[in-house]
Amino acid sequence: MAGNPRARKVADRIKEVVAQRLDKGLRDPRLGFVTITDVQVTGDLQHASIFYTVLGTEQERDDSAAALAAATGMLRTEVGRNLNTRLTPSIEFILDGIPENAASIEALLREARERDAATESLAATAEYAGDPDPYVKPRDVDAELDELDDADDDDDLDVESETPAR
Repeated sequence: MAGNPRARKVADRIKEVVAQRLDKGLRDPRLGFVTITDVQVTGDLQHASIFYTVLGTEQERDDSAAALAAATGMLRTEVGRNLNTRLTPSIEFILDGIPENAASIEALLREARERDAATESLAATAEYAGDPDPYVKPRDVDAELDELDDADDDDDLDVESETPAR
């Protein structure tokens, strides 16, 4: 449908016609607060999928779906009167999952923010596992030689007489 501008125009017109008709109201008391979110038309303009959302509870969604299914014929007739095409497309109403998807994404983002906050609080009080400065420092050769000389002098002393043994 992205390559067919005529299909996009027909879809927009169907969206307008159905939304206006729902705005006027149907005689079905089951119909809740319905919003038409999108319409997709096949390339041959024979079938239209109308996506909608319903504000309310799960019961109100089910009731609105039943009311739209019952009014499909009347709405198709209304579309046929206002659409300048040779054939009137068949109509199918599909409940749009955007609100539920948005709620689940929002819950995931909230969980990620909480985990980030917990990680930041742990990082603020964290200490290094090893030395604070893990990099190798240059060797002090003179100090090492002095230590070795001192160790050799201690080994040469006789423990009993405290005199050097040679």
